[in-house]
Amino acid sequence: MSMASASDSKWQKDAADQNFDYMFKLLIIGNSSVGKTSFLFRYADDSFTSAFVSTVGIDFKVKTVFRQDKRVKLQIWDTAGQERYRTITTAYYRGAMGFILMYDVTNEESFNAVQDWCTQIKTHAWSNSSVTLVGNKCDLEEARVVSTKDGEELAQNLGNTNITSGLACLLLHLFCLLK
Repeated sequence: MSMASASDSKWQKDAADQNFDYMFKLLIIGNSSVGKTSFLFRYADDSFTSAFVSTVGIDFKVKTVFRQDKRVKLQIWDTAGQERYRTITTAYYRGAMGFILMYDVTNEESFNAVQDWCTQIKTHAWSNSSVTLVGNKCDLEEARVVSTKDGEELAQNLGNTNITSGLACLLLHLFCLLK
């Protein structure tokens, strides 16, 4: 599984396309193995693999969507969740209009780390950045250890939204901020 590279002609076309009304920089953050890369591939390429490949540093994909009769170019950045990459990835927080803060509903440790990730956002991002809390791997219901109720309560306490599929809601929220 690889991200877009400079030699990938589809990436070059989409990334170089200057015909858009808005451009949003979004970051997907969370602990390692919560499914950030799989989430991004599912959204950007409509593809999925259960094979685990750890992101090293940071990668991104570009996707153009249409919302409210506007052409919106999304730069969606996939960050490494490991602590050793934290100084690299937090450098990308500035300029991000939105964050998808992801935890794995089958991994309580990833859920417990959400508060630390929020602190990172408050420290390194713009104060008006939107944050959407996403509980991932909801299809693994038999392995679930974090309830939907717990996710909703945490999101409410943090002043965020908890959802199990995030990008469409995050885009809608960003559009509301533009009006």
